[in-house]
Amino acid sequence: MLLVDCLKWVCSAEAMLEVPLGRNFSHRTFVFRGFPELQNHRRLLALLFSASYLSVLLANSVLVYIICSVKSLHGPMYVLICSLCVVDILVVTAIIPNMLLNFLFDWNEISLAGCLTQMFCTHLLSSVESTVLLAMALDRYVAICLPLRYPEIINSSVFVKLLLFTLVRSVSIMATLVGLAGSLQFCGSNIIQHCYCDHMALVSLACDSTEKNRAAGLAVIICFVGVDIPLIFYSYVKILSVVLRAAAGEDRWKAFHTCSTHLMVMMCFYLVGSVTFLSHNLNILIQTDVNSLMGLMYILFPATLNPILYGVRTKEIRNGFFKIFNPRTKEIRSVKVFPA
Repeated sequence: MLLVDCLKWVCSAEAMLEVPLGRNFSHRTFVFRGFPELQNHRRLLALLFSASYLSVLLANSVLVYIICSVKSLHGPMYVLICSLCVVDILVVTAIIPNMLLNFLFDWNEISLAGCLTQMFCTHLLSSVESTVLLAMALDRYVAICLPLRYPEIINSSVFVKLLLFTLVRSVSIMATLVGLAGSLQFCGSNIIQHCYCDHMALVSLACDSTEKNRAAGLAVIICFVGVDIPLIFYSYVKILSVVLRAAAGEDRWKAFHTCSTHLMVMMCFYLVGSVTFLSHNLNILIQTDVNSLMGLMYILFPATLNPILYGVRTKEIRNGFFKIFNPRTKEIRSVKVFPA
């Protein structure tokens, strides 16, 4: 009897060991493996990304404080700039702190629920940033190309509609994206080849069919990149045409420089984000370290430069900065044709 019981126990133990290899098993915990070729330089990576994170927090927080504190900066354009800064702070906070814990203390595990939550927050905030950039471009288009109709077109009701549009578009699409990812079975590897829970980095680990997930990923690109970029580009082209006709000499160059700089930063956000998002869909072979860097830079790069583009280079915001931090400094006076 004892021998029979032992044989039964061994068989049941072997069956338990075989379960993870079957379809009835699904991982509930995942491990990040971003920058595998740079594992010996994790402390240096932590230092670099810590400096980037602190600069994003400091610059964007100062800009939010200035806009909220100075009454003359409570206009529509500055409210949008403030919203952009808040979104940049939130999106980097959703990613960087957890990544730093991984680099410094090897805390590289995350639960499936935590992974899906981070995925939802990251992609939702990125989609909100896209909407804010579109709204800023359209605001400048109306202000410069249709100045007499600006108070009629840009008002509080438009902001409410914009808020509803942002919530409906972003929340519905990203909730569908995350819901599809959460319904998958993960019975193979549980190693995410990224620094955070990117959509396709997780979906690529599934042992189910991922056709719906890939289609949803393409739908996200079409809904945001395919719609927002043409409208933003059209707005800046019309702005440039009006400004270049009205301005002369140095003002023309400043207007062209400002528009081109804004567009380059936006293109970095959209282009790099699209490549990382679609690399798995289109079977584009990108080295893990490069893909991880691109996935971070499309979030960090705009968040670092936006306070410079829309803060330091905008005279009204510089005046507000001096008014708060150095009241004795005289305001910068200028005839403004286009927001510098």
